Amino acid sequence: MLKFLYLCLMMLILSDFAEASKIEGLRLYRSPDRTRIVLDLNETVRYQAFTLDKPNRVVVDILDVKLNAEFEQLDLSNTPIIRIRTGVRDGTSLRIVFDLVNQVSSKVFSLQSNERYGNRLVVDLYDVKKRTSKSLAGIIQQVNRKIVVAIDAGHGGEDPGALGPGRIREKVIVLQIAKRLKKLFDDDSDFTGVLIREGDYYLAHRRRLEIAHNSLADFFISIHADAFSSPDAHGASVYALSNKGATSEAARYLASKENRADLIGGAVTLSLVDKPDALAEVLLDLSMTATLSSSLAAGGYVLRNIDGLARLHKKRVEQAGFLVLKSPDIPSLLIEAGFISNPREAKLLSNKTYQQSMAEAIYRGMVQYYLDNPPPGTALAVNKAERLKIYIVLKGDTLSQIAQKYKTSVDNLLRYNNLSSKRIIVGQRLSVPPR
Repeated sequence: MLKFLYLCLMMLILSDFAEASKIEGLRLYRSPDRTRIVLDLNETVRYQAFTLDKPNRVVVDILDVKLNAEFEQLDLSNTPIIRIRTGVRDGTSLRIVFDLVNQVSSKVFSLQSNERYGNRLVVDLYDVKKRTSKSLAGIIQQVNRKIVVAIDAGHGGEDPGALGPGRIREKVIVLQIAKRLKKLFDDDSDFTGVLIREGDYYLAHRRRLEIAHNSLADFFISIHADAFSSPDAHGASVYALSNKGATSEAARYLASKENRADLIGGAVTLSLVDKPDALAEVLLDLSMTATLSSSLAAGGYVLRNIDGLARLHKKRVEQAGFLVLKSPDIPSLLIEAGFISNPREAKLLSNKTYQQSMAEAIYRGMVQYYLDNPPPGTALAVNKAERLKIYIVLKGDTLSQIAQKYKTSVDNLLRYNNLSSKRIIVGQRLSVPPR
């Protein structure tokens, strides 16, 4: 009797092991150049993948797994997938076939569990697009062009970023601020904004920089919301790339033939493909030195404007080796809009009015920086004199300081702006009387 019970128990245990591997959930994310399908697993699995053509298919075989989810729930619209078929092979293995409308480049890989997700199997289907390139002559011929600001909302898709009270997600907050910032630049006749991430999907850091390069961006701004283990941590921060990070990236950049063939410099172009190693190193070093200098200078303008809106975590522009800032030729800043882990700041960051104010502070800082440093050939360089007739008040400004700067009097400023009081507020626009 005991032997019989023991055998029954062993059979149950073996049965549990046999069914241990399960696909418990399915998710699909679409970005402009990629479709990602995530299979949520209860444990790691063995798998193999291959592609077929005529017709185009991607096939994934997962060994000893049970499907406890439905592919029919996935929205395949705006993806290269026509349908997803499944079938059981050898009694326990699962074959998944992605029928495709056209050819794709695929990548299948597993991810181990972390504090947010369990084990996952990821299928990435990359759109195959014909590469186009702009000629150097065509770029140089641009006159009175707009200044292009690339705006990167951090995280996205399966990467929510930091989580705040009430499960406020960083990826949502920063995209909302980014969209507001883009509109401000688009409404300015001398600027245009480019969203690196337009929806809820994830982009690798180097892909974000690639989009900025393809857009011929003059500047790159990455927006984030900070988090810390203590809810007391607070304040906004502005970061530029560190010198150490720049040095390591320069070495990586020069080591890549593809990078050397790129036209670098955002709107200013320079090809390293035909340059000897020593000359290429010098040219890139000069480019990165200028880039870092511009980043730090612009960061100071942005920080002063944010200081009038939010508490600052640090009173100066910090430097760190953030990968998303490592473009050797486009000035860049990473802005932590506040601590999403701080209940007070999380509430502010979720507020539409505050988001708009944060976007306006960043916008004002960038405009002020470019008014003092207008790139040659841009519309702003032509319109600078006219634009300088408007002054946007910064924290700490007084009417007497502004009057002194523009060689006028406080009375003239009061009269010209129909002001009845000398009291001014951050962000207020003042018309400067002609001399």
